[in-house]
Amino acid sequence: MQLSEEQTAFYDMAKDFAVKKMAPNAEKWDEEKIFPIDTLRELAELGFGGIYVNPDLGGSGLSRLDSTLIFESLSHGCTSTAAFLSIHNMANWMIDSFGSSELKESIVPDLCTMKKIASYCLTEAGAGSDAGNLKTKAIRDGDHYIVNGSKTWTTLAQNADWIFCLVRTDNSGIKQEGISFLLIDMKSPGIEVKPIITIDGDHEVNTVFFSDVKVPAKNLIGEEGKGWTYAKFLLAHERFGIAAVGSSMRELNRLKKIVNEIDNDDLRKKVSELEVSLSALEITELRLLSELENGGHPGAESSILKIKGTEMQQKISELFVEASGEYALMYPGPHGYGSNDKPAGPDYAANSLSAFLNLRKTSIYGGSNEIQKNILSKFVLGV
Repeated sequence: MQLSEEQTAFYDMAKDFAVKKMAPNAEKWDEEKIFPIDTLRELAELGFGGIYVNPDLGGSGLSRLDSTLIFESLSHGCTSTAAFLSIHNMANWMIDSFGSSELKESIVPDLCTMKKIASYCLTEAGAGSDAGNLKTKAIRDGDHYIVNGSKTWTTLAQNADWIFCLVRTDNSGIKQEGISFLLIDMKSPGIEVKPIITIDGDHEVNTVFFSDVKVPAKNLIGEEGKGWTYAKFLLAHERFGIAAVGSSMRELNRLKKIVNEIDNDDLRKKVSELEVSLSALEITELRLLSELENGGHPGAESSILKIKGTEMQQKISELFVEASGEYALMYPGPHGYGSNDKPAGPDYAANSLSAFLNLRKTSIYGGSNEIQKNILSKFVLGV
C-alpha cells in the first residue's frame, strides 16, 4: 500500500505535533488529570477536529486510513489526548453522516474547531453488549422528545457540550427497531453527570442521568427507529480505534528500553514475542484499511482488531508491572497512596499498576471480546 503525498503530509504533520506539543506534556496531563482543551483546539486548527467531515462544513473529509495514520501518530505523543480526539471525531462524523442539513449546519462547524466538544453514550446498566435491553426512553411531545433514564461508563461526559444518546422511542415491535439516536445539549435542565472512579483511582467515565430532559425533535439523528443500525455502523469503525495499535507501539518501545536497562532475558523474550504479534496486527489493520480505501465497509473483520488489540494492551501493561517488580505493588499511582513524594523505585514503576488496572476494561467496552468472538463465528466462519 503506497501512501499519497497528501497522506504523507498529514502523517508528518501529526507526528511533528505529537513530538513537539504533546509528548513533553503527556505525563503531566495524565498524572494531574488535565483535559488539554487548548492543545485539542490547536489540533483542530490543523484540521483534526473534523477529520471525516465534509469540507463544506469545516472538516477535512479524510478517509479511515488517513485518520488511522493521524491518530496513531498522535498516540505516540499522548495516548489519552489522541483517544479524546477520536471520540469527538466519531460523534462529529455521525452528525455529518446521518443528521439533517439544519443540524449539520448548526452544530458541525463548532465541533470541527472544537469550540464545542462532543461525546456519545450507548451503554446502560442492563444494556451493554445487548442493546435490546435499552431502557432510556424518549417520548415525542410536539416538537420535542422528553427523555428519562440513565447511561453509564460514558467517557468524556464531564467535558462534553453535546452528547449522542441511544434512546428507546418505541416498545411495540422488535426491540432493536425501537431505538433512535438523539443529540442532546449537556446544558439541558434535567441532566446530571456523576463521576465513576475506576479501580485505578481515575475519573474518565461517568453515569449520566436524564430526568424529563426536553430535546428538540430536530435533534433526531437520521430516522426514528434506525438508531441501532447507526450504532452498529459507529461501533464497527470505533473498533479500529479501540485496537490502539499506535498506542501499543509507543508503550512497547518504552518497555523495550526499560527491559534493556534492567537486563532481564526472560522479559526481553516476552517483549520480542509481543513485538512480533503487534507487527502482525498492524499489517492486518492496514490490510483492512486498504479495503476501506477501495470502497469496502468495516464488517465483522473489525472484531479481530478489537480482540487482538485490547489483549495486547493488557499484555503490555502486565509486562510493565513485571518489570517494576515490588515497586508496582508498593506505589500504585503516580505518587503512591496520595503521597506528595515520588516513590523510591524507578519512575516507570509509579504508574505501572494504575495502567494495568485501568486497561482491564478494554476487553469489555466497544462490545466485549466474547461478543466479538460470537460475531466472528457467525459472520466470518459461518458457524
